[in-house]
Amino acid sequence: MSGYVTLPNVVSAFRLAMVPVLIHLTLTGRPVPFLAVLGACLVSDVLDGWLARRLGQTSALGAKLDTWGDLAVYVTVPVCGWWLWPDQVRPEAPALMVLTASYVSPIAVGYAKYGRMTNHHTWGGKVSAIVLAAASLVLIAGGSPWFFRAAILIVVLSDLEEIAITIGARRSAGA
Repeated sequence: MSGYVTLPNVVSAFRLAMVPVLIHLTLTGRPVPFLAVLGACLVSDVLDGWLARRLGQTSALGAKLDTWGDLAVYVTVPVCGWWLWPDQVRPEAPALMVLTASYVSPIAVGYAKYGRMTNHHTWGGKVSAIVLAAASLVLIAGGSPWFFRAAILIVVLSDLEEIAITIGARRSAGA
């Protein structure tokens, strides 16, 4: 059992545990604490993989925790943003639909090919997450929506890369 409780796994599980906190902060109308917790989630997303590699504690469980943590946060944040910053987020509904379709597509392809989510964790995925986070902050701060829309294009390209990897990968290739 102790092999499962590693620092990288705890950091990934933290992200999952923070989703109800993000929802609570949204429902109680507390945008500043929401952003603080979201920031901690984003830092944990970068930190978990780095720690796993640095400490030699990479594992299938860790990859799954990271993927599920990412998915939980990525599903929660747009809904919470819609609630907390409606004037900035609601006009971006078409862009958010594209973003949703983009995120769902590699998941659907992974399930179609392997019967599960894939764990590619590409550089494109990491870069697109950072750019989207920055663009989202600019958007909710009242900045131009064009950075947000450009970030979505980067996400779409990253998700197309994941689809290409999944389609071309063999089961034993670590998909």
